Amino acid sequence: MSMKQYLLIAISSLLSAVLAVLAYRYIDPPKEVIIRETVAARYTNFDQMDVSKQRLFLSASPTDFSSAAEAVIPAVVNIKTIQGGGGFDLWGSASVGSASGSGVIISDDGYIVTNNHVIEDSDEIEVTLNDKREYRAELIGTDPSTDLALIKVNAKDLPSLEFGNSDSLRVGEWVLAIGNPFNLESTVTSGIVSAKGRSIDILEGQDRIESFIQTDAAVNPGNSGGALVNTNGELIGINTAIITRSGRYEGYSFAVPINLVRKVVRDLRDYGVVQRGILGVFIDEMTNEMAKRLNLDAVEGVYINRVTPDSGADDAGLTKGDVIIGINGVKTKTLPEMQEQLGRYRPGNAIKIEIIRDGNRQDVEVILKNKSNSTALVTAKNEDILLDLGFELRELTREEQRRLDVDGVKVISIYRGSRVERTNMDPGFVITKIDNRPVDEVEDLVNYLERASGKIMLEGIYEGYSGEYYYAFPLD
Repeated sequence: MSMKQYLLIAISSLLSAVLAVLAYRYIDPPKEVIIRETVAARYTNFDQMDVSKQRLFLSASPTDFSSAAEAVIPAVVNIKTIQGGGGFDLWGSASVGSASGSGVIISDDGYIVTNNHVIEDSDEIEVTLNDKREYRAELIGTDPSTDLALIKVNAKDLPSLEFGNSDSLRVGEWVLAIGNPFNLESTVTSGIVSAKGRSIDILEGQDRIESFIQTDAAVNPGNSGGALVNTNGELIGINTAIITRSGRYEGYSFAVPINLVRKVVRDLRDYGVVQRGILGVFIDEMTNEMAKRLNLDAVEGVYINRVTPDSGADDAGLTKGDVIIGINGVKTKTLPEMQEQLGRYRPGNAIKIEIIRDGNRQDVEVILKNKSNSTALVTAKNEDILLDLGFELRELTREEQRRLDVDGVKVISIYRGSRVERTNMDPGFVITKIDNRPVDEVEDLVNYLERASGKIMLEGIYEGYSGEYYYAFPLD
């Protein structure tokens, strides 16, 4: 067979193959093939399944946040405050300042939580809802220790948010930050939880609680007091602060955990002040050197370096050298985490403290007390009366009663410029009588002050000095 014939056969075969393929595609068009990566099967015992992990995964799984945003936006409001009404500037004109922030409706009858710094020193508070309705708000109470405030508008059937569980948050979980700044209406940004239990040293006072949720969701001025929610639309924090050098958002925002917010706003609603349960210890953050000295397995926990006499911790037998590693089953690896957990309880509450003592773990039950070293709940009335006069009081400890051989209440601080300071009274004065009536509890003294009028005479002693001392001041 010649070369020409071989070439003709090859070309004919090629053309036949091409025609066959074309005919097949015309008769049976190609189907879409989806290749799925196979994953090894996992088996679990339902009795041992970690429900919290399942719940977290489900709440963080969507990447379309529209449903959560639509549910939350109506409950986030703008708050405008007016300060200094009635003052005058150098030109004789009334000087009025204003501030703006956000708030979250937490009940359909008008209770709104926001930041204390949003409404601080305000004379008037105006609330604008997402649908443009405007209300004048009443201040219910504030808590500078957590930078929270509770206000209320006179309205019904308002949209409100469901509280979530900030303890269940995991680092890396998706969250939304929603605010209502004055000139932008509602703003929604997304990010992830960057850290928990953050302390950034922005609050003041000995009772401050800084255990923030850190996120990278963009939060700018005007969004303070707004909502931090999970992808189910549940409220898990109140946006409070950012770290910035420029005055604008730079990647760090911080929110008060909702489990702490829940307790604070309930106290403000019911009592007008926060019922702060005091453990009665002086504490240090655990360091690597301390952990080595104490033979601890990890650099975790809070070290007790002193116990207040007659405090809840003292009554329960806690001592210097104990390391607190948990409260009511919640691990407290750091000082902020411990403060957050304690901040959820009131005086009189019994809590289980997990400690390490001499290398051994044990549980101790502690009944928390208040700053006056009793288990009584404080009222706004008590705080207002003592604040107006200008001093703080507490009951004597058992050791002080034994040592001084008296009953009374002790002055622990005096406010500068107050009526009490003008009497030349000093801290440490033990009040034994008021208008010649014996006093042994703070509540007794406050109740008498509430009913009294005119001039008051306090009688008492100073430890280490002989004789009685007398201080008089007007109530009006």
